[in-house]
Parts: sequence; structure tokens; C-alpha cells
Amino acid sequence: MSNTIKIAIAGIGNCASSLIQGLAYYSKRAADADTVGLLHPELGGWRVEDLQVVAAFDIDARKVGKPLEQAIFALPNNTKDIDREVSLSGVIVQMGPVLDGCPAHMMNYPLHQRFEPAKLPPVDIAKVLRASGAEMLISYMPVGSQQATEHYAQACLDTGVSFINCVPCFVVSDPRWARKFTEAGIPCVGDDVKAQIGATITHRTLARLFNERGVRIDSTYQLNTGGNTDFLNMLNRDRLASKKISKTEAVQSQLDVPLEPDKIHIGPSDFVPFQKDNKVCFLRIEGTGFGGVPMNLELRLSVEDSPNSAGVVVDAIRCCKLARDAGLAGPLDAVCAWTMKHPPRQMLDGDARKAMEDFISSPGRKAMRVASKA
Repeated sequence: MSNTIKIAIAGIGNCASSLIQGLAYYSKRAADADTVGLLHPELGGWRVEDLQVVAAFDIDARKVGKPLEQAIFALPNNTKDIDREVSLSGVIVQMGPVLDGCPAHMMNYPLHQRFEPAKLPPVDIAKVLRASGAEMLISYMPVGSQQATEHYAQACLDTGVSFINCVPCFVVSDPRWARKFTEAGIPCVGDDVKAQIGATITHRTLARLFNERGVRIDSTYQLNTGGNTDFLNMLNRDRLASKKISKTEAVQSQLDVPLEPDKIHIGPSDFVPFQKDNKVCFLRIEGTGFGGVPMNLELRLSVEDSPNSAGVVVDAIRCCKLARDAGLAGPLDAVCAWTMKHPPRQMLDGDARKAMEDFISSPGRKAMRVASKA
């Protein structure tokens, strides 16, 4: 049995950079038991430092062909450093398919802010996955890259590799794709990662607080600004349909009576280059309390976007490993509900955490239940 969890990563942007730097950070602190920032220092016997990247894909000329430990610091990446002393991995970033992963409007922006596609043919993703021994692939495709996301998902199906979809391009929550992974005997997790303390989890928590304290929510908005390629990409509103669905449904799911569409607005506001990977959320909830008296809440949240994501992805990866070892297949409902904004089945966050902890304590028991239903 391997003593590492072998992962492949599609999209070596800020999120991948934070994840990989985080592996180095916690590896150096393992002996000191310094686990600040982790919900599960150990999960099912696996620690964060047990994750090993064995394959990587991107389309940017500044990353393709470069060692992974160099590519994660290449422009247009601009997240804060966690640990620049990343060990040599032996992994070279390979050319992925561009498909719909590079919106045309980006070409109107400076090179240090945008993607610069390499003029190379894409590799055979499935062939690389087989050769690398990857057990799962983490997708960090840009918002709106449905074709590219599905290309990687299909490569996973072709090779028996699990798919962890961290972006709002619906695959795991799409019944057609979910059925494919179930029939292939492959566990998967998605869609659209829910950050540790981000805009969505904060909005969900506050919405549920209003609901449980008897205050009717009359209207609410969430506006976000940032200066990374994610926000630059999302200046093209045509690429935002699934993102708005994902974030809006994540909040609506916490209310006993969902708001009318014109009473809730959730979405990015603008690209602010000097913010870099810092994301600022402006959130407002207007409500009616006792005696019909109005009230409102306003909140400003500032977070470094990509480390905020990595803190959850490390749990999704380790849960997926437990599922593979237990012989599970298809979407992992509890894991998806806790770690993702648009899971196949929404849950209240408290229920989702309990369900995931139950899964972690005995994934094999769930496997036996699945087998008994087959």
C-alpha cells in the first residue's frame, strides 16, 4: 500500500499554487504538530503532507514545460506566499487542451494579468494520468470552462481516476455525469469548492441565523471584487451563468422559504488589479423582525482567495482517498455537501459536517450499504 495520495492537477493557477505550497508548509511542521488552519490535521489516517502531486496540466506559456515548483510562482499567479521552498517533485507541467479555457477578452489586458496560451499541441490527458499513477485529478479550470472541465472528467472516466471539481462547471452535480462515475465505479467530489471562511459560507451562515432566529429575510446581496485571473475571466458575463447559479443556490438552500429571484443578487462586482488574490466581499441582508420592525446587516469580508480554498480541498482529497479504498462509486454526497457550493444534494452546514464526520469515521460501512442496495 502506498504511503502517499497521488494527485494530478489541471490548472496551475493561484489555487494550485496555494495547495502545493501548503503541502510543503505542513510537511515542515509535522513534527511540531503545528496544524493551524486545518479542520482535520489527520483524516482517516492521512495527513496533508501525505499528498503527492504526480502530474500537472496548464495552457500558459510561462508554465507549460516548467518544473511544477517553478510554475506555481509564474505569472499571472499573484497569491500570497505560504512557503516558497517547495521540494523538487520531478513533475513537469504539460500542455492541456485550451478549448473554452481562455476567454478572448483577456487579450485586451496586460500580459502579467492574463493567460498567454502556449503554441503547443495538448497532450493525451488519459495517457499521462495512466503513466503517472494518479488516483484523482483536481480541476481548477477557469469559471465558464465547461468544455475543458468535461474533457478532464472524461479522461478520469477513461482511466479510473477520481475527479474533484473545484469550479462551477457542473459535472458531479449533473445526474448524467454522476451516473457515469457511478457506473464506472469511481468516486467523485464537486462542484465549486466552498472556501474555509469565504463569502458563500459566511452568507449561508448568516442567512440561516436570520431564519432560525425568526427574522424574515426580505432581500440580500453579495458583491465581490478581486484582482486575480478568476475575476478578470469573470468580466465576461457570458461565462458567469453557472457561477451565479452555484453561489445563489448555496444561499437559498439555507432558507425554509427561498427568496424571489429579484430579491437576491449574488455575483462578482469587478476586477481590481491591485487587490491581486485578495477577495473583498460586500454583503447585505435586509430583514423584518418582531412587530414588523425592519433591520439590516452589512458585512465586509477580506480574504486571500486561494489559500482559503486549499484549506477545504485537502479534506476533499483525503475523503476521496477513503472512498476509493472502501470501494465507493459516484458522488460522495456528504463530502460534496460540506466542501462544495453546488453539491448533488444541498444540506444545512451543520448537517453536512456531521454527515462528513460520520463518513470519515466509517467509509467502509457506507460501502456495505451501497453494496446491499445494488
